[in-house]
Amino acid sequence: MSSSSSDSDEQPLSPIRLFGRQRSLHQILGGGKVADILLWENKKLSATILIGVTIIWLLFEVVEYNFITLLCHISIIMMLIMFIWSTGAGLVDWNPPDLHAITVPEATFRWLFAKINWILLNLYDISSGKDIKTFFLAITFLWMLSIIGSSFSSLNFLYIGFLSLATLPALYERHQNEVDHLASQGKREMKKLYKKFDSKILSKIPRGPVKQKKGY
Repeated sequence: MSSSSSDSDEQPLSPIRLFGRQRSLHQILGGGKVADILLWENKKLSATILIGVTIIWLLFEVVEYNFITLLCHISIIMMLIMFIWSTGAGLVDWNPPDLHAITVPEATFRWLFAKINWILLNLYDISSGKDIKTFFLAITFLWMLSIIGSSFSSLNFLYIGFLSLATLPALYERHQNEVDHLASQGKREMKKLYKKFDSKILSKIPRGPVKQKKGY
Protein backbone atom coordinates (compact mmCIF):
# COMPACT_ATOMS: atom_id res chain seq x y z
CA MET A 1 0.00 0.00 0.00
CA SER A 2 2.85 2.33 0.90
CA SER A 3 4.66 1.51 -2.35
CA SER A 4 1.60 2.40 -4.41
CA SER A 5 1.14 5.72 -2.55
CA SER A 6 4.81 6.56 -3.01
CA ASP A 7 4.55 5.69 -6.70
CA SER A 8 1.57 8.01 -7.01
CA ASP A 9 3.58 10.78 -5.34
CA GLU A 10 6.35 10.33 -7.88
CA GLN A 11 3.99 10.62 -10.84
CA PRO A 12 4.27 13.97 -12.61
CA LEU A 13 1.43 16.33 -11.84
CA SER A 14 -0.47 18.01 -14.60
CA PRO A 15 0.30 21.74 -14.63
CA ILE A 16 -2.05 23.70 -12.39
CA ARG A 17 -3.39 27.07 -13.35
CA LEU A 18 -2.83 29.99 -11.02
CA PHE A 19 -5.61 32.45 -10.23
CA GLY A 20 -8.26 29.80 -10.95
CA ARG A 21 -7.40 29.54 -14.61
CA GLN A 22 -10.58 27.68 -15.59
CA ARG A 23 -11.42 31.16 -16.85
CA SER A 24 -9.23 33.68 -18.60
CA LEU A 25 -7.02 35.88 -16.45
CA HIS A 26 -8.88 38.93 -17.73
CA GLN A 27 -12.14 37.52 -16.31
CA ILE A 28 -10.49 36.53 -13.03
CA LEU A 29 -9.38 40.13 -12.53
CA GLY A 30 -12.95 41.35 -12.91
CA GLY A 31 -12.92 42.31 -16.57
CA GLY A 32 -13.46 45.84 -17.81
CA LYS A 33 -11.02 48.73 -17.48
CA VAL A 34 -9.41 47.47 -14.27
CA ALA A 35 -8.35 44.20 -15.90
CA ASP A 36 -7.16 46.11 -18.99
CA ILE A 37 -4.93 48.26 -16.78
CA LEU A 38 -3.50 45.35 -14.77
CA LEU A 39 -2.78 43.30 -17.92
CA TRP A 40 -1.35 46.31 -19.76
CA GLU A 41 -3.75 46.01 -22.68
CA ASN A 42 -3.92 49.80 -22.62
CA LYS A 43 -0.20 50.43 -22.26
CA LYS A 44 -0.40 54.22 -22.15
CA LEU A 45 -2.97 54.28 -19.36
CA SER A 46 -1.18 51.57 -17.36
CA ALA A 47 2.17 53.35 -17.71
CA THR A 48 0.60 56.70 -16.75
CA ILE A 49 -0.93 55.25 -13.57
CA LEU A 50 2.32 53.49 -12.65
CA ILE A 51 4.36 56.65 -13.20
CA GLY A 52 1.83 58.74 -11.26
CA VAL A 53 1.88 56.40 -8.24
CA THR A 54 5.69 56.27 -8.40
CA ILE A 55 5.89 60.08 -8.37
CA ILE A 56 3.56 60.20 -5.34
CA TRP A 57 5.71 57.59 -3.58
CA LEU A 58 8.87 59.62 -4.33
CA LEU A 59 7.28 62.82 -3.02
CA PHE A 60 6.21 61.26 0.27
CA GLU A 61 9.01 58.77 0.92
CA VAL A 62 12.10 60.37 -0.67
CA VAL A 63 11.33 64.10 -0.67
CA GLU A 64 9.27 63.68 2.55
CA TYR A 65 6.49 65.95 1.34
CA ASN A 66 3.69 66.61 3.82
CA PHE A 67 0.35 65.12 2.73
CA ILE A 68 -1.76 68.19 3.54
CA THR A 69 0.74 70.49 1.84
CA LEU A 70 0.84 68.32 -1.27
CA LEU A 71 -2.96 68.06 -1.39
CA CYS A 72 -3.33 71.85 -1.14
CA HIS A 73 -0.69 72.49 -3.82
CA ILE A 74 -2.33 69.99 -6.20
CA SER A 75 -5.73 71.59 -5.60
CA ILE A 76 -4.33 75.06 -6.25
CA ILE A 77 -2.72 73.95 -9.51
CA MET A 78 -5.90 72.19 -10.67
CA MET A 79 -8.04 75.22 -9.83
CA LEU A 80 -5.68 77.54 -11.72
CA ILE A 81 -5.74 75.25 -14.76
CA MET A 82 -9.54 75.02 -14.68
CA PHE A 83 -9.83 78.81 -14.26
CA ILE A 84 -7.56 79.55 -17.23
CA TRP A 85 -9.29 76.88 -19.30
CA SER A 86 -12.81 78.12 -18.49
CA THR A 87 -12.08 81.80 -19.02
CA GLY A 88 -9.97 81.14 -22.10
CA ALA A 89 -12.79 79.14 -23.70
CA GLY A 90 -14.80 82.34 -24.07
CA LEU A 91 -11.91 84.26 -25.66
CA VAL A 92 -10.38 81.58 -27.83
CA ASP A 93 -12.01 78.78 -29.78
CA TRP A 94 -11.68 76.24 -26.95
CA ASN A 95 -14.11 73.73 -25.62
CA PRO A 96 -14.95 74.30 -21.95
CA PRO A 97 -13.77 71.61 -19.52
CA ASP A 98 -15.96 68.53 -19.33
CA LEU A 99 -17.10 67.78 -15.79
CA HIS A 100 -17.43 64.04 -16.47
CA ALA A 101 -13.80 63.84 -17.59
CA ILE A 102 -12.47 64.86 -14.15
CA THR A 103 -14.83 62.82 -11.98
CA VAL A 104 -14.12 59.31 -10.75
CA PRO A 105 -16.71 56.83 -12.13
CA GLU A 106 -18.96 55.07 -9.62
CA ALA A 107 -18.04 51.69 -11.12
CA THR A 108 -14.51 52.09 -9.72
CA PHE A 109 -15.83 52.40 -6.16
CA ARG A 110 -18.28 49.52 -6.69
CA TRP A 111 -15.40 47.31 -7.85
CA LEU A 112 -13.27 48.35 -4.85
CA PHE A 113 -16.02 47.69 -2.29
CA ALA A 114 -16.87 44.38 -3.97
CA LYS A 115 -13.25 43.25 -3.57
CA ILE A 116 -13.22 44.33 0.09
CA ASN A 117 -16.44 42.40 0.75
CA TRP A 118 -14.99 39.37 -1.07
CA ILE A 119 -11.93 39.43 1.21
CA LEU A 120 -14.06 39.75 4.36
CA LEU A 121 -16.35 36.89 3.32
CA ASN A 122 -13.36 34.65 2.55
CA LEU A 123 -11.76 35.44 5.91
CA TYR A 124 -15.02 34.55 7.65
CA ASP A 125 -15.34 31.33 5.67
CA ILE A 126 -11.75 30.30 6.45
CA SER A 127 -12.15 31.14 10.15
CA SER A 128 -15.29 29.03 10.47
CA GLY A 129 -13.14 25.88 10.75
CA LYS A 130 -14.58 24.05 7.76
CA ASP A 131 -11.12 23.44 6.28
CA ILE A 132 -8.29 23.21 8.83
CA LYS A 133 -5.66 23.04 6.08
CA THR A 134 -6.77 26.35 4.57
CA PHE A 135 -7.05 27.89 8.04
CA PHE A 136 -3.43 27.08 8.94
CA LEU A 137 -2.19 28.20 5.52
CA ALA A 138 -4.00 31.54 5.95
CA ILE A 139 -2.56 32.02 9.44
CA THR A 140 0.95 31.22 8.15
CA PHE A 141 0.58 33.60 5.21
CA LEU A 142 -0.67 36.47 7.41
CA TRP A 143 2.10 35.84 9.93
CA MET A 144 4.75 35.95 7.20
CA LEU A 145 3.11 39.07 5.76
CA SER A 146 3.26 40.78 9.16
CA ILE A 147 6.99 39.99 9.43
CA ILE A 148 7.63 41.39 5.95
CA GLY A 149 5.48 44.45 6.70
CA SER A 150 7.44 45.21 9.89
CA SER A 151 10.58 45.63 7.78
CA PHE A 152 9.12 48.44 5.68
CA SER A 153 7.22 51.62 6.29
CA SER A 154 3.50 51.53 5.52
CA LEU A 155 3.96 53.68 2.43
CA ASN A 156 6.76 51.47 1.08
CA PHE A 157 4.69 48.37 1.78
CA LEU A 158 1.67 49.79 -0.07
CA TYR A 159 3.85 50.87 -2.99
CA ILE A 160 5.45 47.42 -3.26
CA GLY A 161 1.96 45.88 -3.18
CA PHE A 162 0.75 48.21 -5.94
CA LEU A 163 3.89 47.58 -7.99
CA SER A 164 3.33 43.83 -7.72
CA LEU A 165 -0.33 44.17 -8.66
CA ALA A 166 0.54 46.35 -11.65
CA THR A 167 3.26 44.07 -13.04
CA LEU A 168 2.88 40.43 -11.91
CA PRO A 169 -0.45 39.64 -13.67
CA ALA A 170 0.92 40.89 -17.00
CA LEU A 171 4.19 39.01 -16.52
CA TYR A 172 2.30 35.84 -15.63
CA GLU A 173 0.14 36.12 -18.74
CA ARG A 174 3.28 36.30 -20.89
CA HIS A 175 5.13 33.45 -19.13
CA GLN A 176 2.25 31.35 -17.84
CA ASN A 177 3.61 27.97 -19.04
CA GLU A 178 6.87 28.33 -17.10
CA VAL A 179 5.09 29.66 -14.00
CA ASP A 180 2.48 26.88 -14.07
CA HIS A 181 5.23 24.26 -14.28
CA LEU A 182 6.99 25.70 -11.22
CA ALA A 183 3.66 26.00 -9.41
CA SER A 184 2.97 22.29 -10.04
CA GLN A 185 6.28 21.35 -8.46
CA GLY A 186 5.63 23.69 -5.53
CA LYS A 187 2.17 22.22 -4.98
CA ARG A 188 3.64 18.74 -4.93
CA GLU A 189 6.18 19.67 -2.25
CA MET A 190 3.52 21.46 -0.19
CA LYS A 191 1.36 18.33 -0.25
CA LYS A 192 4.26 16.27 1.09
CA LEU A 193 4.91 18.78 3.89
CA TYR A 194 1.22 18.92 4.79
CA LYS A 195 1.00 15.11 4.98
CA LYS A 196 3.87 15.08 7.45
CA PHE A 197 2.33 17.94 9.44
CA ASP A 198 -1.05 16.20 9.43
CA SER A 199 0.32 12.84 10.57
CA LYS A 200 2.55 14.27 13.29
CA ILE A 201 0.45 17.16 14.67
CA LEU A 202 -3.07 17.64 13.29
CA SER A 203 -4.10 14.00 13.60
CA LYS A 204 -3.10 14.02 17.28
CA ILE A 205 -5.30 17.02 18.20
CA PRO A 206 -8.25 15.70 20.23
CA ARG A 207 -11.65 16.58 18.87
CA GLY A 208 -15.01 16.34 20.56
CA PRO A 209 -17.67 13.91 19.34
CA VAL A 210 -19.94 15.16 16.61
CA LYS A 211 -23.42 15.75 17.97
CA GLN A 212 -26.20 14.26 15.92
CA LYS A 213 -29.23 16.37 15.26
CA LYS A 214 -32.40 15.11 16.84
CA GLY A 215 -35.23 14.39 14.48
CA TYR A 216 -38.55 15.96 15.06
